[in-house]
Amino acid sequence: MTSSSTASTTWQDRADHAARSVTGLFGRNLLFLPGTHLAAVVWQGRHPAGKGAPDAGQEPARPRRQRWLAALRRARPAAGLLLPWHYWWQAHYVDCLVDTGLRELAGGATPAARFNGPDQPSAGHLASRLVTGMRLRNALTVVNSYYDDMAWLALATLRLDRLAAETQRPGRRRNARVRSALALQFDSACTSDLGGGTFWSKQRDFKNTPATAPVALFYARTGRRGTAQSLLDWLDATLFDQDQGLYLDGARLGPAGDVLVERSLYTYNQGPVLGALLELGGDVNLARAAALVDSVQRLLTVPAGSGNAAGGTVLRCEGTGDGGLFTGILCRYLALAAADPRLPGAARAAAAALVLDTAEAFWAGRRPVGAGEAKAPLAGRSIFSVHAGQPADRTYPPGAPVELATQLQAWMTLEAAATVLSAGPAAVPPPAT
Repeated sequence: MTSSSTASTTWQDRADHAARSVTGLFGRNLLFLPGTHLAAVVWQGRHPAGKGAPDAGQEPARPRRQRWLAALRRARPAAGLLLPWHYWWQAHYVDCLVDTGLRELAGGATPAARFNGPDQPSAGHLASRLVTGMRLRNALTVVNSYYDDMAWLALATLRLDRLAAETQRPGRRRNARVRSALALQFDSACTSDLGGGTFWSKQRDFKNTPATAPVALFYARTGRRGTAQSLLDWLDATLFDQDQGLYLDGARLGPAGDVLVERSLYTYNQGPVLGALLELGGDVNLARAAALVDSVQRLLTVPAGSGNAAGGTVLRCEGTGDGGLFTGILCRYLALAAADPRLPGAARAAAAALVLDTAEAFWAGRRPVGAGEAKAPLAGRSIFSVHAGQPADRTYPPGAPVELATQLQAWMTLEAAATVLSAGPAAVPPPAT
């Protein structure tokens, strides 16, 4: 593949295009309230004119209730906000906007540097509105029943603070209150049950990597390094699969008092572990990080597929629903590994190649929003595929409902590619011969 030779500015332009596409298709005020922002969980385009029943291989005719919901989404965009609530999708939307905002900052933080044009709000301003919208939509609180959801928001607001500080934007006091409330939740979830780790939900019957790793990363970034290290050590002792070199999903207490391990492997579980290892540093953690990158490269990649112009291999993707975010999350932390000079050159090059090749595949497989699918201002925005290894016109044909999670995943991956390229030539693997 030739993604490593693509100029940094080109990847920044691609990430800006993804930002415009996602915010344009999904973003809006919460119930028309000023000073708020939120994303609908589904965007529903119109079916192409003249098409009746779907062709073979496309989705079957939907029940009447689903057709009414689709019509409602098209007629009243804010109605999408009344559909099922996905707190953690919105938290990653904050993170994506922060990524874009940091690039705007690097461009001078001027109106001309804004991803959506000088007359539109900056990405950082939208992210701040989004945190407000999340609290309002979540019944005037940032607390919910899942500790992993809350950890993602805590991490996102921590990054948003950096952006707010450097651009002299308001909101830092609000963000600090958010993190203070969430830190209390994490403290209650990190117990000695099962030997350590973090509970996944307030049912407190399951501890897993998706909660423990981002909480560890949050603690590491907020000065509680000893607690963060103990969580990583628990993961290594309880959920690390030595044979595969990857972290399993979770563990619960069995009826006989034994520990039962859920052995599912997901791409996103590896990402925040990698981020926490890099944040804490030290020889042991950095060696684990390098080994983890190698295992991801060996075991979590798939062929890009003959239908994708990018070719080669890409990170595997985990489908729709919550799984639609998983690979984007992994790419976020692989980009950090690619830019970390403490890692061996081979590990950095592998991390960079995984990000760039997957981003190239998402970009090559995108499809434009057709003029007949949406109103004129949205024509030309892009829809990205559910899977990097397949083109979007196969996974999201015109008229199909498009899930927010999958579009955030592609946007995160493109932002990660822009991060890798901005780190300079040392982070970019040489072209394949």
